[in-house]
Amino acid sequence: MILVLKKGAGDASVKAFLDEIKEKGFGIHVSKGVDKTIVGLLGDTSKIDPEDFLANDVVESAERVSAPYKMASRSFHPENTVITIGGDQAGVTPCVIGDGSSVPLIAGPCSVESEQQILDAAHAVKKAGARLLRGGAYKPRTSPYSFQGMGVEGLKLLELAKKETGLPICTELMAISELKYFENIDLIQIGARNFQNFDLLKELGKTKKPVLLKRGLSGTISELLMSAEYIMANGNENVILCERGIRTYDSYTRNCLDLSAVPYLHKVSHLPVVIDPSHACGIRWMVPILAQAAVAAGADGLEIEVHCHPEKALSDASQQLTPEQFESLCQKLGKYAAVEGKTL
Repeated sequence: MILVLKKGAGDASVKAFLDEIKEKGFGIHVSKGVDKTIVGLLGDTSKIDPEDFLANDVVESAERVSAPYKMASRSFHPENTVITIGGDQAGVTPCVIGDGSSVPLIAGPCSVESEQQILDAAHAVKKAGARLLRGGAYKPRTSPYSFQGMGVEGLKLLELAKKETGLPICTELMAISELKYFENIDLIQIGARNFQNFDLLKELGKTKKPVLLKRGLSGTISELLMSAEYIMANGNENVILCERGIRTYDSYTRNCLDLSAVPYLHKVSHLPVVIDPSHACGIRWMVPILAQAAVAAGADGLEIEVHCHPEKALSDASQQLTPEQFESLCQKLGKYAAVEGKTL
């Protein structure tokens, strides 16, 4: 249920009203916009008549929210959520996602493989225009015999790359037990296989770090938003949604990129939406085409895999761009973004 408060309602009256709601056992989420203040009620409101709230002088209107997700809903939070990544560290250039004026690129190799490899990639993607560095220290692989990542040592190498380039870093978290090693990670990625690992999502809710939440292999939009709700309901509202393709009956690409998710998520939610064209198709030559389409669809950012020597990559070699291909793509994306009045 959402309550719209009257413009000009006194602070004391509003506080007394909110305290009254809390005493009834409901949680509240307050969103202050330019023209109005919205109060979202969290909890079972099925037995409450919305009109009961209209008797209070500070309430302008009250209505039920049919969507099961509340805090992620645009009804609760009409203004777009803008998230700043890496803005609290000296020597790191902060990246803003969701402000409507830019389409920042998150780029780097699928996996961290060595110090030289990640440093070369970091310098290359920064030179081309990337705003964040990605790289997997822990890798969820279908086969137990595939490269599983460097673990803690990989995280240290990402931190070294951040120190050298000033790029904030993004990497995937797979288990609660690893969270203690992520103190210096700027954007925590939750991959498709963990998007409904609710215990992990709850733990992320206790942090304040931005989270890049990827849609599951066969996940619905509603399930993605409910997973975001788990993080937000536990105290962390810094969530970025990521569409990375879903599994369908066809197999000509690795996954099927659902670009319609971008405008739909923008319609029903206030959270930023990022597209991952690399995992969506799994085919190097197709990645730039999908990236351009994503910008045209209104994506708030892109995550793209780049490797200086993709033919030698230890994971996902077929979908990683070379630095030269990435630089060429950035030039094209800049023109696409300019049409929408945005920059990279």
